[in-house]
Amino acid sequence: MKAVILLGTLKGKGLSNTEILVEFFGEFLSKKNIQFEVIKLVDHRILPGSYTHLETEDDWPEIYQKILDANILLFATPIWWNNHSSEIQRCIERLDEVYDIINSGKDSPLDGKLGGVIVTGDSDGVEHIMGNIANFFSCVGVTVPPYTSLGVIWEGHSKDSKKTKSQLKQYYAKNYSEDAAAMADSLVKHLK
Repeated sequence: MKAVILLGTLKGKGLSNTEILVEFFGEFLSKKNIQFEVIKLVDHRILPGSYTHLETEDDWPEIYQKILDANILLFATPIWWNNHSSEIQRCIERLDEVYDIINSGKDSPLDGKLGGVIVTGDSDGVEHIMGNIANFFSCVGVTVPPYTSLGVIWEGHSKDSKKTKSQLKQYYAKNYSEDAAAMADSLVKHLK
């Protein structure tokens, strides 16, 4: 079993709350013998567009192949103005070609894959983001089982917070271990 986690942090360097939460959740995937790869989108050249292959080469076709090879697709995003990050939005736009395939009467290349969402923020927005991404997943053939969202809203995530990686992981372990375990359990339970 393999998961691909598209990490939508906007931070190329420095501490990312979302990246630390993904690292924390990865421990729960490992306990369930789910291999996973985290693709930090900001480190890749992903051009705007709505097709897998564009006239100008970029990194998306390779990332798309990794999605096709995986059983599980997870989007991990911070909340920016009550929405997912621009990095995640670009992936949604590049996956639009899957919707074109479905509209042409063919099966989705993503049929049978499971999806989920990991979200960090310092105010409301998790439900809105989960709803939008679950709707998108549904439209392209990705199944979203119950309990496959892990959202952490905490003032310690604020843009100017000086929390350390250790403080973040301690907070997640204390308050979100049960949620992370339930998400990993649901993914395993619903894999075909």
